[in-house]
Amino acid sequence: MIEKMPITKEGLEKLKKELSKIVTVDRPRNIRDIEEARAHGDLNENAEYHAAKERQAFLDGRLNELEMVINRSEVIDIDNLSTEKVIFGTTVELRNISSNERTTYQLVGPYESDPDNGKISVTSPVGRVLIGNEEGDEVKIKTPGGLQEFEILGIR
Repeated sequence: MIEKMPITKEGLEKLKKELSKIVTVDRPRNIRDIEEARAHGDLNENAEYHAAKERQAFLDGRLNELEMVINRSEVIDIDNLSTEKVIFGTTVELRNISSNERTTYQLVGPYESDPDNGKISVTSPVGRVLIGNEEGDEVKIKTPGGLQEFEILGIR
């Protein structure tokens, strides 16, 4: 049985949009590039041809990956979530106990994780530590800088 992975509706739409772009824009353009490069003659020394073939392999790989991810995805409605505990889809405000620095993360599925934009996977080390905790709880998270302690200030 295929294990389903949680995803937000927004995350699934983003993946479907990328898949559609590969199928309708990127691959057809790349096929034209291959045909054009092939028309230039000797394929052994044709850098344009080899680059286009590499691009085709990349696009095909990404297309297969996106199809697999979309098929494994289970959309979780995050509009009516309970905010009593940290669960998939909630946004958590944390305070580093030693530095007093505040951080906010939304817990999302692994395929929509984007730490630079405050979205971390529920399967990440930080996500796994936060799941199930409540506002006011203190958690210890292993970071590249060592073990850090955080207080959960809010869940929304």
